[in-house]
Amino acid sequence: MIDKPLLAGVIALLTLSLVMSYSLSTYTVVHFSYVDFHFFIRQSMAIFIGFVMIVILSKLDPDKWFARVGLVLFVSFFLLIVSMQFLPSTLVNEVGGAKRWIRVGSMSLAPVEFFKVGFVFFLAWSFARKLLDKSKMGFFEEVRMFSPYLLIFIIAVVIIAVFQKDLGQVVVLGATLMVLFLFIGSSLKFFFTLLSGVFIAFISLIFFAPHRMARIRSWWGTVQDNILSILPFESVQNLRVEAGKEPYQISNSLNAIHNGGFFGEGLGNGQFKLGYLSEVHTDFILAGITEELGFLGLAVVTMTILFVVFRIFKIAAKVKNPMYYLFSIGVGLLIAFSFILNAYGISGITPIKGIAVPFLSYGGSHILASCVAIGMVLMVSKKVPRNIKGEII
Repeated sequence: MIDKPLLAGVIALLTLSLVMSYSLSTYTVVHFSYVDFHFFIRQSMAIFIGFVMIVILSKLDPDKWFARVGLVLFVSFFLLIVSMQFLPSTLVNEVGGAKRWIRVGSMSLAPVEFFKVGFVFFLAWSFARKLLDKSKMGFFEEVRMFSPYLLIFIIAVVIIAVFQKDLGQVVVLGATLMVLFLFIGSSLKFFFTLLSGVFIAFISLIFFAPHRMARIRSWWGTVQDNILSILPFESVQNLRVEAGKEPYQISNSLNAIHNGGFFGEGLGNGQFKLGYLSEVHTDFILAGITEELGFLGLAVVTMTILFVVFRIFKIAAKVKNPMYYLFSIGVGLLIAFSFILNAYGISGITPIKGIAVPFLSYGGSHILASCVAIGMVLMVSKKVPRNIKGEII
């Protein structure tokens, strides 16, 4: 029996995504002269295909199909994100010099969304085979054992962060990788050494990319008054910068959140979606939801996301197979980190990363990839011991 509460939570989020993709896309529809149901129809197609994939995957025998599906995901989309840098512009959508999407008819596919799921599977599959039965290792033995995984991750960083200019996805993948290292028993010395290296690499990727420096500068322009006002030192006041254009996006996001109050303006009655807040149905969907459905609506969304993550972790805790356990943990971490990064970005706590909200933001690729991940977790959930009522023991 699959985990029905997990499926119900995902369906609730996908249903809300469908509603908000119609409500929040008003300005974009008018601006580009689309038909009224343009985004609704496209999101409906993605959700329908995604739901079919969940059903199909959940019905498969994990002992026979789990590893096959995971390996196909990892190998095919790893090769795809490598090769797409050499594909002609007729096959790849290029924005600002970054090739992130492959054209599939009238649709576009972002391979990195599927690669994240495949990468988590690869880690779970390989860790379960090679590392879980290891006794306590010394620091240099840990370095030797983990080096192949770090090498693959570095290749992914170069492709995703440098060529595709998508640092947000790297942050999600890197955070997931490091937590999984802890789950398989890496030492704190190795963990903090790795964390230091990641921090240095992260700063370097920002410092050597002008568009990221501009984004950091813009973000600092929105928070500098709050931070510098509590520092008594005169010298730190020299850190003030003039705010650029992007802080207005964050400012409008915060205003939309504030405008929603506790109960919201009502579904369809949001004002900041009318040209003030771009991409409100994609990266800023949480701000749009809060304006129309209020803090209460945002709280329900947050609790539903937390419930989905909780059910995934509960499945992971009860399943016997270490590969299933690590994969479920990894999927839960991907969802949690993506939600946190997006929420922090739209509220101005961190710079905007362009990370979609799992199951909510408009976009077929992340919807389909998320559904594949959930389908595989539901496949695994059939191996969890349950009582006569179907509840996890």
